[in-house]
Amino acid sequence: MKHLKKTDVLYWAKEVLEIEAEGIKSLTQSLNADFLKAIEVMAHCKGRIVVTGMGKAGIIGQKFSATLSSTGTSSFWLHAAEAVHGDLGRIKEDDVIIVLSYSGETEEVRNLIPFIEKIGAKIVAVTGNSKSSLARYADSVIAVKVDKEACALGLAPTTSTTAMLAITDAMSVILMKIKGFKEKDFAFFHPRGSLGRKLLLKVKDIMRKGKFNPVVSGDTFVKDVLVKITSSHAGAAVIVDAQGKLVGIFTDGDLRRNLESHPNLLKKKVGLVMTKNPTVVKDTDLASGALKVLETKKIDEVPVVDKDYRPVGMLDVQDLIAAGII
Repeated sequence: MKHLKKTDVLYWAKEVLEIEAEGIKSLTQSLNADFLKAIEVMAHCKGRIVVTGMGKAGIIGQKFSATLSSTGTSSFWLHAAEAVHGDLGRIKEDDVIIVLSYSGETEEVRNLIPFIEKIGAKIVAVTGNSKSSLARYADSVIAVKVDKEACALGLAPTTSTTAMLAITDAMSVILMKIKGFKEKDFAFFHPRGSLGRKLLLKVKDIMRKGKFNPVVSGDTFVKDVLVKITSSHAGAAVIVDAQGKLVGIFTDGDLRRNLESHPNLLKKKVGLVMTKNPTVVKDTDLASGALKVLETKKIDEVPVVDKDYRPVGMLDVQDLIAAGII
C-alpha cells in the first residue's frame, strides 16, 4: 500500500461524489412518457409492488421495497434466484413486478421474466440498457443509464446503483403524493420510531395521574399541600374549585416567592398564595405539543385537564424524556 496523502484522499472523494452527482442529474433528461407510464402502472396496482433483482441492484431493490412499504404502498422483496425455486407462488396476477438490472441481461432475471408473464403480472424494468432482454419484455421501462462508474476501474457498480437508488426514491415519493400519504400515516407505520412517538403519543398516555397527581381545594393549608406534594413525589399541586375544575397551581416557585411576604405561610390557605389560571395542556393533546408548551413557557411541569377543565394528571419534562419525545 502506497503512502496516502491527505490531498489525494480528499480529491478522490470529491471526484466520486461529483461523478455520482452528475449521474443522478443526467436522469432528469430521461424522464419521459415511459416513466409516466411506469408510475401510472404502479399507482393503479390492485395487488402489491414486488421488487426483484440480483447483486448490487438487488440490494437497491430491497431498500426500494422497504421505502414503499413504509410510505403506504404494499410491497415485498423477491430474490430473483429464489423465485424460480418456489417463491414465484408469492406473485399474483394483480401485482406489479419492478425488476432492477442495469445490464438488463442478468441470467437470473432473464430466467424469471417468462414465468412472470405466464402469471400475468405487469413488469416495470429499471435498467441502463433500453434494448436489453429485460426492456423488451417489460410493460414499461425506466432508463437509468449513466456515462461512467465512479469506480477507478470503471467496473464496480457505483454511479449506476446510485442512479437506481435515486430514481426509486423518486418513484416512492411520487406514489406518496398520489396516495395523499401524510405524517400521521407515516407515524402509524413507524410507531416505535421517534417520529411515530411524536405524532401518535398523547399526553394522557404518559402523564402522571392518580396518587401521583396531587389535587387540593383552595381551603387546604399550605403545610398540608406540601405534605401531599411530597407523598405524591410531585413538584406541584393543582387547586380546584367546588365543582372540581382547575383554578390554580402551587409550585416550589410559589413557595419561595411567598415565604418572605408571608411569615406564617404554612398556616395560610393555599388559595390565597397559589398561581391563578396556570398554563395547562389537554389530555388529548399530542405529547410533542405539550413539549412545545413547556419550552415556550420555560416551565418544567404543567397540569393536564380534560374537556371539562378538570385536572386529570400532571406532565413533567422527565415524563417526556422517558417517553422518548425529547
